[in-house]
Amino acid sequence: MNRVVVTGLGAVTPIGLSAPATWQAMKDGVNGIDRITRFDLTDYKATLAAEVKGFDPLNFGFNKPQARKMDLFTQYAVVAADEAVRDSGIEGKIEPDRFGVYMGSGIGGISTLMCEHGKLLNEGVKKISPFFVPMMIVNMAAGTVAMRHHAEGPSLPVVTACATSTNAIGEAYRAIKHGYADAIIAGGSEAAVNELAVGGFIACMALSSSEDKNRASLPFDKERGGFVMGEGSAVLVLEEYDHAIKRGAKIYAEVVGYGNTNDAYHMTAPNPEAKASAKAIEIAVKEAGIENAGEVYVNAHGTGTALNDKTETAALKKVFGENAYKLKVSSTKSMTGHMLGAAGAVEALASVMTLVDGVVPPTINYKVKDDECDLDITPNKAVKAQKTYALSTSLGFGGHNGCLAFKRL
Repeated sequence: MNRVVVTGLGAVTPIGLSAPATWQAMKDGVNGIDRITRFDLTDYKATLAAEVKGFDPLNFGFNKPQARKMDLFTQYAVVAADEAVRDSGIEGKIEPDRFGVYMGSGIGGISTLMCEHGKLLNEGVKKISPFFVPMMIVNMAAGTVAMRHHAEGPSLPVVTACATSTNAIGEAYRAIKHGYADAIIAGGSEAAVNELAVGGFIACMALSSSEDKNRASLPFDKERGGFVMGEGSAVLVLEEYDHAIKRGAKIYAEVVGYGNTNDAYHMTAPNPEAKASAKAIEIAVKEAGIENAGEVYVNAHGTGTALNDKTETAALKKVFGENAYKLKVSSTKSMTGHMLGAAGAVEALASVMTLVDGVVPPTINYKVKDDECDLDITPNKAVKAQKTYALSTSLGFGGHNGCLAFKRL
């Protein structure tokens, strides 16, 4: 079996328009959440989101015609992927048919769907854009990234709700491990802060109704009341170890484990028994060869919903037993909000950089202890801690569970 390493990182997030900016903001505990600016909030019970700020595609190598033909989720994906590929230095140093793209999204081009549906209702069918379908469909981020980087190898647009980009990275890892590619651009993208998506999540009672941005996204806090929507993209370049070494690539960390299960329980709620979510973590831990919980950082899914956080805590205890209290845990969603299909990738990025820098990012805005969420969740301030392993966990609607394991080299 091949070894797989991370050689490139890219990001567009509510707290930074690049991977280094995002990581620095995480270490600094920057809150990316604020009042929604995209639409009229009259009648909306949830008024906060983690929007990407200051993003202009024309500042990232797009011209206006190109930008008009891409939904915002694809724009985010392209910018993050371009950064990751530049960072890796792999362009021109890999055969196209050995270069792949595993880029997912939970929702895809929902803003395009809203726009074109409005045209249909108000102006008639002849006003629908010829680019409507390719702008809307979820696989177009993967397709566009592949075209830009001449990646003719394995291509897979994963769609598993909140677990999307964890699964994308995990499946890319397996493809390289088993010899189907030498490198894969892997991650996720989301741009769903709009009237319809926010309204939909309000309707299923998933969002925080807090109007205080510092008491809205509250992972593991007893006063948590729902997640805060985020948006953006994060991308990792995964590469076969020998291929990376031969070309003199910079290596951030090694991917050493991946678990993928399903609760088979409920459309939106996690199974409170945490059987399948624990199994996903256990699979990744065993594959990685992790034996000492004290060597592990966990970037938790940590959405700030009542059920998710206590279920995830229970899952970690099922896997590590009493040693779970030796884990260093945090939820960076306290800063980025829940980036849905991009969440797993930005949290994988945080996991990798924790190993590189020896700094555990905080769970900010934490005040009130919950006895059912009693692990060390790194409250409010980053701490220095050189860990050997990092786990990144994701629990998605539909019961999807994913866990990635990384190792410091």
